[in-house]
Amino acid sequence: MSETIRITVLVENSVHRQGLVAEHGLSFHVQSGKHSLLFDTGQTDLAVINAETLRLPLDRVKAIVLSHGHYDHTGGVPAMLEVVPEAQVYLHPAAFENKFSRNQAGSSREIGMSDCVAQAIRQRAGGFIQTTGRTEIFEGVFATGEIPRATTYEDTGGAFFLDAAGTCPDPLMDDQALVIDLGRSVILLLGCAHAGVVNTLDHVQPLTGGKPVSAVIGGLHLGSASEERIQQTIARLRDAQLEMLAPAHCTGWPATPKLWQAFPEIIRSASVGTVFEFKRD
Repeated sequence: MSETIRITVLVENSVHRQGLVAEHGLSFHVQSGKHSLLFDTGQTDLAVINAETLRLPLDRVKAIVLSHGHYDHTGGVPAMLEVVPEAQVYLHPAAFENKFSRNQAGSSREIGMSDCVAQAIRQRAGGFIQTTGRTEIFEGVFATGEIPRATTYEDTGGAFFLDAAGTCPDPLMDDQALVIDLGRSVILLLGCAHAGVVNTLDHVQPLTGGKPVSAVIGGLHLGSASEERIQQTIARLRDAQLEMLAPAHCTGWPATPKLWQAFPEIIRSASVGTVFEFKRD
């Protein structure tokens, strides 16, 4: 008997319908059979608010998986843990590091998880699970852990540093993706793909025994990407023979319209309120 996988966008930069609210951030609710989890939590308590509007049963959430340590993906953790205090938290240990972004004028701003978020995770009664390598969340659902950086044209997607002075680049080794096994193929959920979406696709292949990726959903962080990187990314996505592509959040301009032009038949919006359904063999 087939099983339905349902992915609901709780937080994203744009909104799908009336009654919901958007913010700069990302959060997915994933329902896999009897199990449900959150992949990222946005930057505020908006994931909880939108879930209530959508009448999603958050009390069934058993896991919170964080794609990396930036504020717009981790800020909603305390509010979510108030609703589901027994939910297990999964993240790479580098997600706790200080994180800064530098703008073109040379000034910097802090973009890592706040102290209250880190405290909520560290003081949680059940602790948290470190995801340095492949880590199974539920049967058929796993976090990739660290993603090797093999391509020559992909970088972290911005001027990211571990210090306010901008002297120590942040390699963002905490960046990870979520993989959902459908049987014959897999779904790839991305937070920001700071490791590079091509690196991520290539890393997932051996982790799944070579199963094809049928859908890529989430942030691709191509806002500052060169034309070469955008075209190389499009070429790799085309080679993957995807059935669905839903770029979101940090994918940026001019990459987003180029992706819509390159994949008009399979591309989808991933704004707040969007629901994606898949069948597991």
